Amino acid sequence: MNKTSPTLAQALNQARTLGLDRIDAQLLLLHALARPDAGRAWLLAHDTDTMNAVVHGQFIALCQRRVAGEPVAYLTGRKEFYGLPLQVDARVLDPRPDTETLVDWALEVITPLPAPQVVDLGTGSGAIALALQSQHPTAQVMAVDASADALAVARANADRLGLHVRFTQGNWLTEVHGRFDAIVSNPPYIASADPHLAALTHEPLQALASGADGLDDIRTIVAQAPGCLAPGGWLLLEHGHDQAQAVRDLLQRAGFSTVASRRDLAGIERCTGGCWA
Repeated sequence: MNKTSPTLAQALNQARTLGLDRIDAQLLLLHALARPDAGRAWLLAHDTDTMNAVVHGQFIALCQRRVAGEPVAYLTGRKEFYGLPLQVDARVLDPRPDTETLVDWALEVITPLPAPQVVDLGTGSGAIALALQSQHPTAQVMAVDASADALAVARANADRLGLHVRFTQGNWLTEVHGRFDAIVSNPPYIASADPHLAALTHEPLQALASGADGLDDIRTIVAQAPGCLAPGGWLLLEHGHDQAQAVRDLLQRAGFSTVASRRDLAGIERCTGGCWA
């Protein structure tokens, strides 16, 4: 075999020796081959196919960037969330599967309503807002972000997917008017001194860190939400793995009822919410 023309299987083995997880290597290889939708099964069926030197070089460069901590979604420019193919880049947070727990809960709340009013705070790529709009087409969904760059990404996703979400630039609920049946948010919730931030340097810091205990933005949202919720409306928040009790306390002290938390697929209390009576 010509060493400048490795097979797909050999290229994947090279990626593994660099320290990549198998699924990351497979996604990056599909991207380098310009077959992002072919699927991992396609790679198995074509593992003896050879790569030309240019594509192989591009693949190895992508692998090295991944090893340095850059998210796969930024390297490929795409991420699937709740069945939607989103375009993402370093202007927004890489959408996590854990956040689908928040979408599931929000859909439980709004599905019985014919035309619910919903606002997604800190929308980033638009993942939550677009997922809710796609699953409940008659919902009136507003997406808010303080970052003009993030809103540009979210608007582009909405246009490409044909989903009619309203976008507003503002700091949480300060620019939002009206009453909503559900306020949902995946706000920053990492403590500013948390050592885990060092591994997230490729993502926007303002979408990650929130004060000494990570709860500054959640406190702001909890304080603002009662003025924007319809009677019986829900505030649903994603938070860190060890923050559920603290967020429940905040909601209860603010006067919310039916306060509860939901676990993600890993069994971690990932979201907490309450009803405004």
